[in-house]
This record gives sequence, C-alpha cells and structure tokens, in this order.
Amino acid sequence: MKSRFVLFLLAITLAGCADTTPFPAVALNQVIPAPQITIPTQEALLVTRQITLSSPEAFAISNRFLTDFLRPQGFTIAPTQASAAQWMFRRDSTLAKEGYILEITTDHLVLSAATDLGAFYGLQTLRQLMPEQLEGASEKPASFYLPTGTIQDHPAFAYRGMHLDVGRHFFGPEDIKSYLDYMALLKMNYFHWHLTEDQGWRIEIKAFPKLTSHGSVRPETLIGHYNDEPQRFDATPYGGFYTQEEVKEIVAYAAQRHITVIPEIELPGHAQAAISAYPELGCTQKPVTVATKWGIFEEVYCPKPETFAFLETVLTEVMGLFPGPYIHIGGDEAPKTHWANCDQCQGLMHAEGLANEEALQSYFIRKIERFVNAQGKQIIGWDEILEGGLAPNATLMSWRGTEGGILAAQQKHNVIMTPTSHCYFDYYQSDRPDEPLAIGGYLPLKKVYSYQPIPHELTPEESTYILGAQGNVWTEYMPTFDQVTYMVFPRILALSEVVWHGASDSVDAQYPEFLTRVERFHKRLDVLGVNYANHLYQIESAVATNTNPPTYRLFSPLKDKVIQYTLNDGPLVAYTAPIALDQTTKIQAQLYQADTPIGSLLEETFTYHYGIGAQLSLSPQPHSSYNSGGPGALINGRRGDTNRYGDNEWLGFSGDDLTIDLQLRAALPANSLHLYFYHAPGQWINAPKAIILTLTDFNGQKTTKNITLDPAQNNGVFPVVIDLTSITPNDISALTIEVVNYGIIPEGAQGAGQKSWTFIDEIELQ
Repeated sequence: MKSRFVLFLLAITLAGCADTTPFPAVALNQVIPAPQITIPTQEALLVTRQITLSSPEAFAISNRFLTDFLRPQGFTIAPTQASAAQWMFRRDSTLAKEGYILEITTDHLVLSAATDLGAFYGLQTLRQLMPEQLEGASEKPASFYLPTGTIQDHPAFAYRGMHLDVGRHFFGPEDIKSYLDYMALLKMNYFHWHLTEDQGWRIEIKAFPKLTSHGSVRPETLIGHYNDEPQRFDATPYGGFYTQEEVKEIVAYAAQRHITVIPEIELPGHAQAAISAYPELGCTQKPVTVATKWGIFEEVYCPKPETFAFLETVLTEVMGLFPGPYIHIGGDEAPKTHWANCDQCQGLMHAEGLANEEALQSYFIRKIERFVNAQGKQIIGWDEILEGGLAPNATLMSWRGTEGGILAAQQKHNVIMTPTSHCYFDYYQSDRPDEPLAIGGYLPLKKVYSYQPIPHELTPEESTYILGAQGNVWTEYMPTFDQVTYMVFPRILALSEVVWHGASDSVDAQYPEFLTRVERFHKRLDVLGVNYANHLYQIESAVATNTNPPTYRLFSPLKDKVIQYTLNDGPLVAYTAPIALDQTTKIQAQLYQADTPIGSLLEETFTYHYGIGAQLSLSPQPHSSYNSGGPGALINGRRGDTNRYGDNEWLGFSGDDLTIDLQLRAALPANSLHLYFYHAPGQWINAPKAIILTLTDFNGQKTTKNITLDPAQNNGVFPVVIDLTSITPNDISALTIEVVNYGIIPEGAQGAGQKSWTFIDEIELQ
C-alpha cells in the first residue's frame, strides 16, 4: 500500500505541470478545528465538474450551501438516487445533533448526520479538504482530489461564539455577513452583536427615532490612544446604524449558516448615546453628547418608570427581530455616582429595602429579566450582574477572569467563558514594535490555543454549566473591517479548536502541529482576500537564570525552519544550543527557510545585572491574567514592552500592596536599583504611591528607606532609580521592596471607585 501511495503522489506531482491536471489532495488532518477522530487511508477520490448527489430534503441548508459553493466554480450538482450517486448525504439518527461522519473512498463520498446542522458542519470540514482555489480565485480547477479516510466528529461545547462591537466603530451589513461566513467555516455558532454603546446607538427602533437620528452620530472621535496626552480629536462627525430590514437580512443570513445572533442592548450603563437622544432617561436629565472617546461614563439609565417603559419598548422591538433564545443586556461597568446622588434612586432603594447601589443594579437587572422571560427569552449579562445577587434565570458571561464564571456555575447558572486573559482579541497579539495600535494587553496565538474553558475549581456537575467560550472584539482601535480581521485571524482559529475539538491536554507537544494547519489555512485566507496577522515566523526567546552565567534560548515552534543570530552586531551564526551571556548583549535573530529569511527580525537587549540568579519571593502572587512570565520575569535581564503591559515580562497586581524579597547569590557591590512600573490611568493602571526599601548588607545589618513617588508624567513606562550608596556603603546580600499600591481610583478618573492595578517589570541591580 505504501509503494502504491508513493507512486500515486509521484504521478499527480509530475502531472501538476499541466493545466488540466487535477489539484492534489489535501491531507485529511489539515482541518481547523481538528475533528475528534481522523483515520486516513492514504488514497484519493477524483472529483470532476459533474457531481452526482443523493441527499435528503431535510438537509436543505447543507444542500444549498454545497451548491452555492461549487456552482460558481463551474461544478454541477446533479441530484440522483443513492444507488447512482458519487456523493451521498444520509440521515443517521444515532449521531449527536451537531455531529457527523465523513467517509471518503476512491469511489464515493458519504456524509452522515442526524440533522441538517451536523451535515452543515461536515460540509465545512469537506470545504477545507477541497483546494483553497475554490474559494473564489480566478484559477478554477477543472477537477481535484479529495483525501480518503474517515472523520468522526462532534463539538466539545454547545456554545462557540464570536462577538463584535459595532458601537465604537460601525461596520456595514456586507462586513457583518463576511464575519458570519468566517465563523461558519470554523463551526462557530453564536454571533454576539454589540449594538449599543456610549459612542453610538446602532439599531433602528421605530418607537424612538432619535436613537438613530441623534444617538448614532458622535461629533468627533479620539485620535490615537486614550492614554496619549494631550488627547486629540478629529473634529469629524462619525455615525451609522442598521435599519430593521438590514437586521432581518443579517439574521436570516446567519440562520443559513446555522448561526444564532445574540443582540446586546447595554443597560444600565454604557447608555450615554441613548441618554444624549432622550435626556429624561438619565438621573440628571441634563443634555449630554454622544461620547467621543473611549472608557466608562457616569451617564447610566435612571431606574424610574419612564426608563423601564422605554427599555421594554426597545426590547420588544429587538426581540421581534431576533428569533434566538437570548438577549444580552450588558450590565457591566455601570458607575453608581448619579444613583447615589439621585432622590428618585434613593427613594426606590428605601421603598424596596435595597441596602446599596449594587443591590439597586440587581433590582434593575431582575426587573428587565422578568420582562424578557415573559416574552419567552433569556438574558445574558456580563459578570457584573453578580453584584447584588444574580438574576434567577440569567446566563453569565465571565470576562474579568474566571471568578465570576466559577461563582455562577456553583449557583447552577449557565456560563459563557470569555476572560480577558485568553479571549479578548482587541489585545496585542505580538510584541513587534510595528503592530497596529491596540487597547493594550498581550494575547498571542499560543495563549489562546492553551485556553481551558472549564475552571479546575469546578466539580464535574458544576462543569456542566459551562456552555462554552467566546472571542470578544472591542473596536475602539479598529476603524476598518480589515483591522477587525487582522485582530481576529489567526486567533479565532485557536479558539475554534478549543471550543470544537476541546482544550489541548499538552500545549507544548500539540501546538507545533496546530501551527502547520494554521500555515495551511493562511493560504485559504489569501484566496478569500482576508487581512490577517501572520506571526508564525516570529522567533521566541527565553532566559534561563538558574545557570551561571545565565543562558539565552531561541526557538520556533515550526520545526522545519532554521534560526540564525548575531551578538552585538557580530557574525551570523546558526543557532544550535543556548547562548551563555555574562554581559549586557544585543541579540538579533531571524528565521530561515533554506537560505531565505522569513518573518520579522527579532532584536532585543539582554541587560546583565546582579539580581539575575537571585532567590526571589513575591507576596501576593500576580493576578492570573497577568503572570505569563512568572515571578522570574522580574530578574531575567529582559525588559517588557513599552506599550504592552500584558506581555511575558510584566506582572500585574490588582489593588494589592506588593512585597518582593531578593536573596542575592553573594554580597555584591550594587550601586543603584532600577525599577520599572507601568502608568496608564485610562486603563486603571497607576504607578505606586511609594516604595519602602530595606537593604541587608554583608554583615546582616538592615537599613530601610521610604521613597515617595510622583507619577505625574506621560503615560507608559515609569522608571524609578534609587541610589543605594546613599542608603548603605556596604555590599548588599539581600533586599526587600515593598510597593504601595496607588489605592482606589478617585472620582472623575477612569475606573472611579475601582481598585488600581500595579504593573511591574524588571528589577535591576547595577
């Protein structure tokens, strides 16, 4: 059999020089997301322009999809009886609702499924086994080969979602349809459509026309990043909205791809656009503009009869447009300042026996939920709806980590996991300096691939309440749809694998194989004309500090490539083993395929200092979302990115004072201590108030000094340099660094009332 297959491959390769030669078969295991079971048989089925098909009428969507996909490329689908069909779709009631079996031999193709839904997913697999040229390129194959074998498949999670924020930036109906197409190809089945925001109301409500005539248009838009000082604006009105007819068209388009659309109507917060149109909905009733910059705003719906009447009317129209079971009501980031100063709100709290404004928010959400439930729908809310008590029938989206999802599941509520750490596709995906502007953070492809949607804290029974996971795309810094796809691809490929195939049980072992499929999938994206981020050829690096001297490692998960590097602009050398570094060194490295450089140049500086190799302890531990490099990242000679506080070097702490203990390898003559913090108030990140430094010299004598900090500077890296010779003239054997957190964010600032974050990078002893 092996020799037969080799001869077959040779034949099609040699014949490949002719235009009429069938396109060669794609390997059966080149599908994303990976099927549950793949059994190749190493032969091929020839597919010509005339395809005979037997398929039940119940597979109407699947039949239509296949025809619409192949007919424009010159292929004819001829219905026939099963006995005469080359391709056969058949019902198998023993399979799971979304499952399928695809069997390909040298003579026939059989797709079995219990439902049209399962058949459709089988077709998405089949689509990826066909040449990518069929996606619309000018080069239309007259015939092609399909790999033979069997695929048995079903999803790991029922909810496989993608989100898109159209409030910050508006994308037209055709862009939304393209987004749905990409989701369908990857077997994603829920589209979370974020339709209302402080910066724009995007859906027509016939009962309240000012929501779109006024609330959909902001007078101008912030230029650059929110943290830039001074902030600048473009002085150009920006707007857009979807008519109800357009919404119906998009919902129907999604249904033809077995995608359920979940509309989000934000409440009680993120309501400034609505209140700008109808000021009586707010507590102050004062006119406000549609927001022109990003962030959290104090304009929230006032919980009074007029507001609830408004929201019920809005939701009634919305529910009439979306036949799915869910309405997302937001519930996140709702400042309580106006409520605390509102006689109406305080009177309601007294009348209902509500202890605080958090309980008032719960009252608000529960009232809306009762209304939505009465219409036969269920609500979804962000994890803030836990505050004051979770509404009885609500599904929770856990975004601020996993804690909210864990608590909700333990209370027997359905949960959709979408934590910032693994599912926020508005974060930077590379530490390259030429990456397009993003909100911040750092979420590379491998981290998405490593995601485990079911928290280990849950019991098996509690785990059943985790419906699945969702990728979120917030568009503050995505003014075009090309930018959206750049941020989404290829990270959506990793997420689709997690929610369909299931989380990887050995990321380091399985990730390289996944990347070979991503590399192949990029060819399909090229044909489709999708703008995507290609960081596959980016070299990774790491420092091992448990050796003396420390060693520097270079690696690429792509095993068929070669790394070459230089030190301090010296000669080019092939990388074969870790590099010993005993001084500050500039490293440049490039990935090569054969003799051709590919990908981007890695360029970084390793800073040698006395802290490397020290024993380090932290209390408390970093937040789980910002601990990629572990505590050792503080003394590894590598500084974090100046724009991406979530990379492998920065450690984040939420609201906590921090104590760092360093035991040096020996008493060393350190003259200065260099600390690096991140300062970005617009993202709730502040440099610390103070540093309390205690030095231990070679005699064991301790000396303490308090250093007050003044972070009144431009946003970004906040360096602190401390002269150690002014504290002690002796060699140092140990030091303790106490970092005093900024504290609760004050009124008038972004995140007012919330805990401030502290981010710290390298601790250098020079």
